[in-house]
Amino acid sequence: MKPFIRCTAIVTIMVIVWGLFLIVPVTQARELRISHQFSEADARHKLALEFAAEVEKATEGSLTFKLFPSQALFKSKSQYDALAKGALDLSVFPLAYASGKIPELDITLMPCIIDSIEEGMSWRNKEIGKRVEAICEKRGMKIITWLWYAGGIGSKVKPIIVPDDVKGMKFRAAGKLFEFMLNEAGASITSMASSEMYMALQTGVLNAGLTSAESFVSYRLYEPLEYFNTPENYSIWYMAEPIVISMRTWNSLSVKEKEAVTEVGLKLEDRALEIANSANSIATKVFKEAGIKVHAMTKDEWQTWRILAEKTSWKRFADKVKSGQELLDLAK
Repeated sequence: MKPFIRCTAIVTIMVIVWGLFLIVPVTQARELRISHQFSEADARHKLALEFAAEVEKATEGSLTFKLFPSQALFKSKSQYDALAKGALDLSVFPLAYASGKIPELDITLMPCIIDSIEEGMSWRNKEIGKRVEAICEKRGMKIITWLWYAGGIGSKVKPIIVPDDVKGMKFRAAGKLFEFMLNEAGASITSMASSEMYMALQTGVLNAGLTSAESFVSYRLYEPLEYFNTPENYSIWYMAEPIVISMRTWNSLSVKEKEAVTEVGLKLEDRALEIANSANSIATKVFKEAGIKVHAMTKDEWQTWRILAEKTSWKRFADKVKSGQELLDLAK
């Protein structure tokens, strides 16, 4: 082959190859960060892992994820600001933690507003859930997978069964409206993260506390406690802790990526319900095996707490929060 012809052939091949690069763009994986406050042993962390794996598979690797459990990236109460600013992509986030800036979200940690995890999960398809989703999206985060957890009541001095039992107790209440209700009932309130309860119970700073069933187990609170009111049948404490995505991150995704995230998020809700209910039965089993005196709340006992909640927390929410009464009516 003559040199001129050879050079022409090489140039032609190069042009064809370059044209293929222009026609078929190379997809580059994008890594999203998921931060949450829970330990790696916690079922909520495992749910986040499932979500990440399923989305990565559904997007054929265009989205990948790095998880930061145990507040390794952001402190629990700092996650909302990070989501709103786009500094954090996703979180398994207790919505009421943002209530300092979005007071309406206290409806998702309202004493006795629901009486089961199933009722909480049904919010997605009810007006109350649509309102909560709209509030979140307007303020910078989008709910992808609804998740509710039930909480129990642990104590050292005496069992906490009905409202009168809290008088004189030093309580970790888990939520501003729970703090208000229990304080009105005669308890002394100390605010802290659930991860700090173990030491506080050991040192006498607390002698009672509310937190999720999963946290009671993962933080080994059965060791310093003597009594446990399990949420297996009824609970006064239910909290929305969904998987959320920053609206800035959401708006930056492609149409196909949004479809994948949405489909995986919906699919995981059956799994979320399963693990939340399982957490309640596991907590009962673990506490009984540890020799703790376990009580399962009855409907009548729950009703006495609801009467107290209506007079205290519900009234305060309606009085202090714009659209508070409207949200209560929708939730009821």
